[in-house]
Amino acid sequence: MNKFSMKNVLKKNVMTLALFVIYLLFVVLAAALKGTNMLDPSVVTSLVEQNAYVFILGAGMLMCMLTGGNIDLSVGSFVCFAGAVVGLFSVENNLLNKWFGVWEQQLVDGQLQNVLVKAADPLSTPVVLLVAVGIGLLYGAVLGFLIAYVRIPPWIATLAGYLAFRGLGTQILTTASTTNAISNFPKPLLNIFSGKLFETSWGELNIPCFVFGLLAAAAVVFITLSSRAGKIKKGYSADPLGFVIAKCVIMVAIIMFLTIEFAYDGGIPVVVLWIVGVLLLYGVITEKTTIGRHFMTVGGNAEASRLSGINNKLIMFVAYLNMSILTVIAALVVTARTGAANSFAGQEFELDAIAACIVGGVSAYGGSGTIIGMVVGAALIGVINQGMSLIGVDQDWIKIVKGLVLLAAVVFEIQSKKGNKKQ
Repeated sequence: MNKFSMKNVLKKNVMTLALFVIYLLFVVLAAALKGTNMLDPSVVTSLVEQNAYVFILGAGMLMCMLTGGNIDLSVGSFVCFAGAVVGLFSVENNLLNKWFGVWEQQLVDGQLQNVLVKAADPLSTPVVLLVAVGIGLLYGAVLGFLIAYVRIPPWIATLAGYLAFRGLGTQILTTASTTNAISNFPKPLLNIFSGKLFETSWGELNIPCFVFGLLAAAAVVFITLSSRAGKIKKGYSADPLGFVIAKCVIMVAIIMFLTIEFAYDGGIPVVVLWIVGVLLLYGVITEKTTIGRHFMTVGGNAEASRLSGINNKLIMFVAYLNMSILTVIAALVVTARTGAANSFAGQEFELDAIAACIVGGVSAYGGSGTIIGMVVGAALIGVINQGMSLIGVDQDWIKIVKGLVLLAAVVFEIQSKKGNKKQ
């Protein structure tokens, strides 16, 4: 049983401290070099909205990596494809009319030609969402079957998807529209994944948003203190009360900071609800459920898990089925934010999701990792993306910095494991 020590606390939270330091650094640099205030409510909201896909895809990538360091290289391309399909069926366009419109042969300039006499009606929003989820389930089932039961290595199976879905998505978009993009999405669809709750004018304190923030802060404090009390009651070791209170103060400060920023920027972004919902769900799955422990066990020692009665193949199948569903959600979030589906959507999303997991302490070999760690990693990736863009750094240098951060995280993980073995 490990005793509590600040050294261990700092070691476990090194990336959280790095996130805090890097964010403050960019706040100073943005103000000094460009006169931009990164603490401005609109900038903070933009940071969350632009990087929402990292949190959502990161949750799915976490489940894949827990099974043994496996990854999904196809998520970015599938975001493009899913966005194209949603655009195809929710917006009237040339390809939809070609497939489902009513055509008749008529004389045009003395020649018989096929003429569109009744345009195809776009599908309703609920049906479009069912179609999107359906293609996610279909792809996830096929991918999971190939990986789990046919035993195709995950990186090969998903590399095939990486290539195929980018091509399919681009083909749909170029055929459907002369601009290689589909826009003018129906508002009901956009409102499900974008916009703000109880929206008010910018700069005006949004009271419902503030109330939600207070309730969220109170819930975090209650859950944290209740968890400690439960451990003590069962005779387990628990962190000192002073440390737990300090942790609660920090978490409440973060929640209230975001609450105030959102409250003065017009309200709670709808995408925040999607992020929180996904993170809470997968936090419970990984920490509190049997299947979550099975993911950990399979990644830690596949043979031992098989001998203990765990269906390794089913766990692997579920991991990739789950990843595909979350990819569809990410595609809808990205499409709603930009208001269009285009062939550039989803580029390098898979790399950001993998980096978020690795930087957040998810083992590259599988068997260990947490949603909280992934959140820290995703936030760090988002801060680097936005912070370097705001100070005018070229995209190539942003990639270099993210690569170095990823490498540093892996080196830190390896050295930490060596240090633990020596103790």
